[in-house]
Amino acid sequence: MTSEDVRNEARKKLKGICGVYRDCDGLPNRICQGQSYGGTLGIGGIGAGYSFSNNVKALANIHFKMRLISSHFTPDTSTTIFGKKVSMPVYGAPVTGVNSFGGEDVITEEEFCRATVLGCREAGSIGWRGDTFTYTLEKSFGLNAIKEADGWGIKICKPRDQETLKQFIKKAEKVNAIAVGVDVDGCGSFAMAAHDKPVYRKSIADLKELSDSTELPFIIKGVMCVEDAEAAVQAGTDAVVVSNHGGRVLDHTPGTAEVLPDIIAALKGKILILVDGGVRTGYDVLKMLALGADGVLVGRDIVRAAVGGGIEGVRIQMDYIKKTLSRAMLMTGCPSVKDISKNILI
Repeated sequence: MTSEDVRNEARKKLKGICGVYRDCDGLPNRICQGQSYGGTLGIGGIGAGYSFSNNVKALANIHFKMRLISSHFTPDTSTTIFGKKVSMPVYGAPVTGVNSFGGEDVITEEEFCRATVLGCREAGSIGWRGDTFTYTLEKSFGLNAIKEADGWGIKICKPRDQETLKQFIKKAEKVNAIAVGVDVDGCGSFAMAAHDKPVYRKSIADLKELSDSTELPFIIKGVMCVEDAEAAVQAGTDAVVVSNHGGRVLDHTPGTAEVLPDIIAALKGKILILVDGGVRTGYDVLKMLALGADGVLVGRDIVRAAVGGGIEGVRIQMDYIKKTLSRAMLMTGCPSVKDISKNILI
């Protein structure tokens, strides 16, 4: 199976939902985009989709300095996160809920979670698993997949009520998950609201209560401004993810690569800073790392890989990202991840 085989299969299965275009850019003429006026959100962006497309545009506007004259080297893409060695600082984002991209006729929730977690593990990376309206404490396929992978996964929850969140955290501990966290931008979740599943804005005190409830590293995902980044530090988080939820909770936000530098300036050296949004290749990954991120999450391309090829499809996609990251590091003079800096950008 090749990457092209995976994409062709995904294109057939996702007909009418996602075009599996060569450029997943969120432009208005794409199948997934445009105002739905109360209809199902699908796999695109909320509203007119500007937040989704802004993620891609922000990365496209960043350029590399090609630097070639030095001793030859083979780039080392490996790094660590929360004490775990990984093949690259790139992870499968916690996109969850097959109902968002075609329902169980395309892929079951169980298959999707297994593909993401086990496929990322085969590629030497980590699959993150999220939360959706069909999940309960008794029925959480993401945690089941992490358990099957001997704990090799990270669990992120929607901002449900505090007691439910603490119980999900305890379940993550029992399956030996690497880390756990809350998707604070999930308070604007289209799917949760449409199915009357309450989610809430969270205060610093709320988040600190959750962070203090576990010995696992705690992550706050959905940070898009310095104020929230500083509040996350006050809450005792170990990491933040700069994210606008793939453009799926609020239209007309900047791209994540636009807000990332200010958040880096405020938090660098205090906690881990990860980012998602518009990342499709290793070139995109290198841009985010050069801006100062410690790691990058990939969402929509992992969905398509899981639909088109299951566990093997996800492994192939992650290997492709690693290959293009290595190529980009070679051409910009970065022998290892620690050598990546803003000096390689123009």
